[in-house]
Amino acid sequence: MKRAERAGETRAALIQAAKRRFAAHGYLNTKITDITAEAGRAAGSFYRHFTSKEDLLKALLDELAAASDAYAGTDEHKSDFTDPDAIRYHVAVYWRMYREHAPTMVALRQAALVSEDFARTLDRFRRAQFDDLAGHLRHVQNPPASPEVTLMLLSTMLDAPAQPWPGMSEEEAVEAVTRFIYRALNGRDYAPRAQEAQEAQEARETPRTQEAQEAQEAHGT
Repeated sequence: MKRAERAGETRAALIQAAKRRFAAHGYLNTKITDITAEAGRAAGSFYRHFTSKEDLLKALLDELAAASDAYAGTDEHKSDFTDPDAIRYHVAVYWRMYREHAPTMVALRQAALVSEDFARTLDRFRRAQFDDLAGHLRHVQNPPASPEVTLMLLSTMLDAPAQPWPGMSEEEAVEAVTRFIYRALNGRDYAPRAQEAQEAQEARETPRTQEAQEAQEAHGT
């Protein structure tokens, strides 16, 4: 195995080990030596790839950004928050990302509490995410606040479905948050999904019904 490949494997092993330690013990209670021991690597190997725990967190932040970009590039992604499907997709994706990256999410918040430098790094990341989402509000006629404040409020709200909701399935929780956000942004409600599906089915059937009636009338004449 080439040196670059070994280095890449070591870096990946350290990142995965850090995630496991953060999940089990928290960011603040995890030492660099805990990470290297978990990864089965020598203590000094950490500093060949990262300058500090915060530097490793920045790598995890890059992973989050890449995952977010991947979801934004799917066919299901829509960028108009006057469309409930667009809001629903973002809520569901946020929840999914939170589950997939829960140790990272918690570690980022813990690090920001004790490090002003990392708090600024996290703030820049969030602002970049807000900039990407700002265009989603362009068709919203009367947002509750400025675009930046509106997106901050949405971000706070999106933390809710990442937690278990007693008595509700994941789909029900996502739908509840979608409806809440849609009403807050657009000042009105939207038809339940079952009703939307029925209306769409009726719209598809109407032309066929009209064609059948016209054919019957033509045959009768």
